[in-house]
Amino acid sequence: MSFEVRELVKSYGEKTVVNGLSFKMDGPGVYALLGTNGAGKTTSIRMILGMLKRDSGEVLWNGTEMQPEKMNIGYLAEERGLYPKYTLLDQLLYFAKLKGVPKHKAMEKIKYWSKRLQLDEYIFPTRRVKVKGALKKSNDPADDGYRTVPAKSMRAEQLSKGNQQKVQLMAALLSDPEFVILDEPMSGLDPVNTDLFKEVIRDEISKDKYVIMSSHQMPTIEEFCSDITIMNRGNVVLQGNLNEIKKSYGRVNLFVKCEQPIDEYIRAAGLTVIEETPAETQLRVTGEEQAMAFLNTLITNKITVIRFDLREPSLHEIFVEKVGAGNEEQ
Repeated sequence: MSFEVRELVKSYGEKTVVNGLSFKMDGPGVYALLGTNGAGKTTSIRMILGMLKRDSGEVLWNGTEMQPEKMNIGYLAEERGLYPKYTLLDQLLYFAKLKGVPKHKAMEKIKYWSKRLQLDEYIFPTRRVKVKGALKKSNDPADDGYRTVPAKSMRAEQLSKGNQQKVQLMAALLSDPEFVILDEPMSGLDPVNTDLFKEVIRDEISKDKYVIMSSHQMPTIEEFCSDITIMNRGNVVLQGNLNEIKKSYGRVNLFVKCEQPIDEYIRAAGLTVIEETPAETQLRVTGEEQAMAFLNTLITNKITVIRFDLREPSLHEIFVEKVGAGNEEQ
């Protein structure tokens, strides 16, 4: 199986919001769509899903026109939205029904994901009730006469935004989709729930699924995605295999920590200081030769070097270079 987008175009009046987007996935894995506000990522995703009519271009699944309505696709939208006044269980059963999942199977899936995403207390809450008279089944003096019984599932409006996000991830995965689109999946999550989401995403990847991810958390993209497209104002400004892209820049980021001040040696070597913190100094070098010469200088002058780490640029730095620091989305 393969997935391919060819020359997608979408305009509103004279403004072109997606201008000839193309990319391909030859097999299962994770593809990243990156960009600033208004870059065209979400518009592209909606065209892929058939939610938005494209002006031109093709979306192909295994070489033929993709028909999202006939496929098992899981979609976590950037614009979150549950029905606030309805119970979580009713909504999840409804979403499963839309995907053609039988009710008994949907309940199995909901129970599994509820436990996995730590949502039992909201979807399957319980309450303590007093059992009176003959209904009391125990003669144990320690028995207080109360029993734990199921309670009504909570409404969406009673949950925090983070827990609502977990419910929506559950809804996206209830049908065990073959194709998953995650638009800003970790946005607004605390560190604990971020790790939980990452664990779930890793499991989905291990099942050989096709995943498209859009995120502004660059370390997350580096962790999961092998291939990327960076968009800016509707245009593709960088595309390809992430490792190859980083290699093309070379190892130009030098991280140094020393016991003694090294400002004079940095100036003498003509190195550029990118960032200086109490933990380390980040320098820009032309390559390994200049970095090693600087290290020799420090050693010759009896500077105690605690850390000396030469790296390729991060995706964050590449992103900022391509779209401009002033445009970067937080």
